[in-house]
Amino acid sequence: MELAGRVALVTGAGRRLGRAFAEALAARGMTMALHYNASKDGAESLRQEIEAQGGRATCLQADLGDAEAARTLAGRVAAEFGQLDVLVNSAAVMHHVGFEETTPELYDQVLNLNLRSVFFVSQGAAPFLRRARGKIVNLADLGGLEPWPGYAAHSVSKAGVVMLTRVLARSLAPEVTVNAIAPGSVLVPDEYTEAERTRLAESTPLLRLGQPDDAVHAMLYLLEHADFVTGDVLVVDGGRVLR
Repeated sequence: MELAGRVALVTGAGRRLGRAFAEALAARGMTMALHYNASKDGAESLRQEIEAQGGRATCLQADLGDAEAARTLAGRVAAEFGQLDVLVNSAAVMHHVGFEETTPELYDQVLNLNLRSVFFVSQGAAPFLRRARGKIVNLADLGGLEPWPGYAAHSVSKAGVVMLTRVLARSLAPEVTVNAIAPGSVLVPDEYTEAERTRLAESTPLLRLGQPDDAVHAMLYLLEHADFVTGDVLVVDGGRVLR
């Protein structure tokens, strides 16, 4: 797919990997719809940066834990820009809470944002993406491919994203391709100590941590080059899943 001149929606675009994805797509010449919930300052500063460089962008607030807000988000993008060609579902939350400590409220919060929102944002986007013969990239996680007891609800939610990616790929073919990225240690939590970062790197087969750009390059491959790939999960983890 040639990205320049097309329209992309990135959820969770105000921070962390979502922001990195949105920056990269804007640099490719895409018109950007920057979704945020609580990270308004991050989304607005990115919009200003994109416009200062001659690009087009808008910010859209929505609590994607609300299924109806998730389902109507893509229509808001199409109403403003007339089309939608690419959807990157990256909005997520991650809590370090084990199985026995997980409350129903926390479980619902994690599953509603990390999994249910992906379902309903994609459902709302489907008519526009079919028309454009567009693409979806979902943000899964290494925790969706291997069990993380310390992040129990998160791991379950991301495993759901892996299966949802396959369901969407079958449901939206042949017009729309749907794939996912499963990053490992490309953007570790800010609160990690240097000792924890070192231990994480040393337990990775490539003996180093990744960078956000590693996930960004995977996304760009799926959008720009992988026209005959759908329903796949591209693991970007330095080999950690092989342990």
